Amino acid sequence: MAMNIGVITHLANEGDCFAKMSDFGLNVCQLMCWDVSMATREIAENTVRHAGAAGVTISAFWGGLPQPQVWDFKEGPLTLGIVPVKYREERMKVLKKWADFAGWIGTRALVTHCGFIPENLTDPEYDGVVEAIREIASYCERLGIEFWLETGQETPVVLLRTIERVGMSNVGINLDPANLIMYGKGNPVDALDVIGKHVREVHIKDGMYPSNGDELGREVPVGQGKAHFPELIRRLREIGMDGNLIIEREIWGEQQTRDIQAAIAQLKGWLQ
Repeated sequence: MAMNIGVITHLANEGDCFAKMSDFGLNVCQLMCWDVSMATREIAENTVRHAGAAGVTISAFWGGLPQPQVWDFKEGPLTLGIVPVKYREERMKVLKKWADFAGWIGTRALVTHCGFIPENLTDPEYDGVVEAIREIASYCERLGIEFWLETGQETPVVLLRTIERVGMSNVGINLDPANLIMYGKGNPVDALDVIGKHVREVHIKDGMYPSNGDELGREVPVGQGKAHFPELIRRLREIGMDGNLIIEREIWGEQQTRDIQAAIAQLKGWLQ
């Protein structure tokens, strides 16, 4: 099965959010939302209707978590994902609501960042994180969907170890090569040697390695960073990954549109 090109689309307008897809000439998206108040049956039904009218397939749903969220190395471990005990219970409830929404719209998986999962498996907090991921994955399994961990705050071997210990077949990885680079956690091409068999979908996003020990590296337009997409796509094909390639550009406005269009053109060339 060929890898399809898609784009991140933000849930908005009560589910009427797919008009721009036709501007890009794409019919696959990963739907994203950070506002859990939108996780209702009514909005889900509207979303399905509008996606159908636009001829769009929603490949997965990316569920954001409540504040605080600090995307750096200083406060990130204390605020991101379901790792911080202080926020875990509330955020697990939010993820279950997003899982319900993902099930209602008939998509394949719920995706999120789990946070800075401890590198040391003997860390006293590690088992609790594993149990939390297993609980969310079990909830998703009952709904007939998968739970994908997006790369970012963890090294590839931590993701592998955690998936092994969770021990559920519906847990996979949403590979964001830029995140591996921007967090200094690994080379995405080499990471496939460790986690490749668990990769279900890929974000097409590019970035640079950190230049200091406190801040993430910069996101840059696709093809201008360290992701080396031609080689990454070659390796993805070698390992048999046939999931979608979802373009993500975390800026706003006309420049975002131009960068996404440029990424589409480059991807078409790399996939030939």
